[in-house]
Amino acid sequence: MAEFSLNFLTSNLPDWLTPSHFIMVGLLLLFAIAHSGLAALRVWGESKIGARLYRVLFALVSIPLATVLVIYFFNHRYEGLVLWQLQDIYGVKTTVWILSFISFIFLYPATFNLLEIAAVVKPEVHLYETGIIRISRHPQMVGQVIWCIAHSLWLGTTFTLVTSFGLIAHHLFAVWHGDRRLTKRYGESFLKVKERTSVIPMLAIIQGKQTLEVKEFFKLSYVGVTGFILLFWWLHPWLMVATSRVNF
Repeated sequence: MAEFSLNFLTSNLPDWLTPSHFIMVGLLLLFAIAHSGLAALRVWGESKIGARLYRVLFALVSIPLATVLVIYFFNHRYEGLVLWQLQDIYGVKTTVWILSFISFIFLYPATFNLLEIAAVVKPEVHLYETGIIRISRHPQMVGQVIWCIAHSLWLGTTFTLVTSFGLIAHHLFAVWHGDRRLTKRYGESFLKVKERTSVIPMLAIIQGKQTLEVKEFFKLSYVGVTGFILLFWWLHPWLMVATSRVNF
């Protein structure tokens, strides 16, 4: 009976609504639960196994799931209904590359101690209020939105839109979730940082609560992130070929 119901539902779906749409939603949900769940359990987990080991555990769970998401997106990005096709329009490709570059600056803001990220030194939670945090308190959310806009513009498929909406939804949840965790952990100290920063890019600067200090971006960590972006840019065609060989 269950098999009959599934076949009936599938047979009544439009041809362009491929199974990959639903699989991507499932993968995004799995990643969101694992990533945000482990973030929520950080204080408890560090008290049990220590900060370094918990960071390693976080990476061992998050990185493979993220890798699966990236590969699956690359392999199915042209599936579904094509809503627009702008790739041959002059300037679109350049615009997409520029937006993608900017998105990675936000996605990997380099305001964190890189040695802590790698758990070489003890990972800690910091209340940063410099660099890109002056532009947005949640730069990774901003970067993800920009990345989704760029790739949706370039690809124009329903599969890409499903992926983009899922990623943005997760990051919007992470904005609320992250602020809630920091408020619970730091109380008044974080509320003061929250008052002086903004989620919407540049809003705190426009309101006069922040000033943009360009000199703060001339740091070795930002140079490293820029180098990583350029390397990723150069490797992009090879990554497309490599992921296409993964059969899923």
